Amino acid sequence: MKFLGIDYGTKRIGIAVSSGNNILAFPRSVLPNTKNLINAIKTILKKEDIGGIVVGESRNFKGDPNPLMKDIEIFIEMLNREFNIPIYLEPEFLTSHQAQQIQGKNKMLDASAAAIILQSFLDKKDKQ
Repeated sequence: MKFLGIDYGTKRIGIAVSSGNNILAFPRSVLPNTKNLINAIKTILKKEDIGGIVVGESRNFKGDPNPLMKDIEIFIEMLNREFNIPIYLEPEFLTSHQAQQIQGKNKMLDASAAAIILQSFLDKKDKQ
């Protein structure tokens, strides 16, 4: 079972997928945040044999939810209604900035941020 990592944004959604052994996270794609988003995710879940979804939890420097967190919670509710698989929140803090430092600003930036979120989750899971 693989994991799908999501970096949620109001315009774009970064997508990452774990390796088969759940050790590494790889950037996969950037999807537009449109009415077709759930169908696009459904296609990826089937194609990649995904058994769990990890969504970045957006908080500020004080640890309080960012304004984006309300949208993320609504998105997670949609995922829960559509898919019968576990959904996990993973704290994400400046992941887009980290991705930009590594690769520069390009069209896969949000997917790379999703990979950083997913890798953090996998590393914690591996230690348990």
